[in-house]
Amino acid sequence: MKIFLSVAVCLMTLTSGAFAQALPDEGERGLTLPRYVSLRSNHINARSGPGVRYPIEWVYMQKNAPVQITAEFELWRKIKDWQGTESWMHKSMLSGKRTAKIITPGQNNIYDKPNYQSKIIAKVEDEVVGEIIKCPKDSQFCLIKFNNIEGWVAKNNIFGVFSDEIIE
Repeated sequence: MKIFLSVAVCLMTLTSGAFAQALPDEGERGLTLPRYVSLRSNHINARSGPGVRYPIEWVYMQKNAPVQITAEFELWRKIKDWQGTESWMHKSMLSGKRTAKIITPGQNNIYDKPNYQSKIIAKVEDEVVGEIIKCPKDSQFCLIKFNNIEGWVAKNNIFGVFSDEIIE
């Protein structure tokens, strides 16, 4: 009986360590997946797996560009970019700052108010990144700051926010 209990305790100890590795890091417990974050630097390696032993697949060159975290493994985050490409990055290369990237080709309107009938205050090209200020409840627009211009952009023209997400 003592041997059985010893084996059971050892197995529980070993498996609890495996479960702990699958959980998000202590500082990030409770954060949902998927979620949006942004790139912390102008030069970030994206790898084929969660660790430096995996080959570099991409090098991201646009600081503050939004990416979506889809999975976590220890200090590594599986991300998806605006083109749907998935790869792994070290969490230190990611920021909680919320940004949006214009994904509709060509010039996109920035509005004075959160509706298509309001005044167009500027136009922005695709792949430009701005900081999300807010995305109100029951609105299909987000207030975004592009350098010194702040205005409303339709959610369907950006990558970096979920269609039903509220940011206040």
